[in-house]
Amino acid sequence: MHIHEAPLIPSTRRDLAGPALKAFFNIAERWGLSADQERRLLGNPGRSTYFRWKRDRAGAVSGDVLERISYLLGIYKALHILFPDDAQADGWVHRANTAPPFGGTSALERMLGGHVADLYVVREYLDAQRGWN
Repeated sequence: MHIHEAPLIPSTRRDLAGPALKAFFNIAERWGLSADQERRLLGNPGRSTYFRWKRDRAGAVSGDVLERISYLLGIYKALHILFPDDAQADGWVHRANTAPPFGGTSALERMLGGHVADLYVVREYLDAQRGWN
């Protein structure tokens, strides 16, 4: 179970935005994501906002974007704990998976559903695989 904390105040979000965006774009590169996939995972920000974030690795982000990136960081970390080989860990998101949350599709397809809950489901699945549930 995850404990929800109080919403971040704007100055805290601003402080976290740069490191969060850097981490996100590094993961996206490792996973070989397209710009459209990256935008979808970030909650579909406007194209100019997205490209500014990608170029500068900084900018104002909403709490929703930080929450999405937080789930993606957790997914990335869990994969690299479960799979000692980097290529295997990074490739997992693209492979079809018959586990109930995926129904034969890949974890990436599930995450691209567009909702924060889609990221949450993948994170919870991986946490369970790690024995954290």
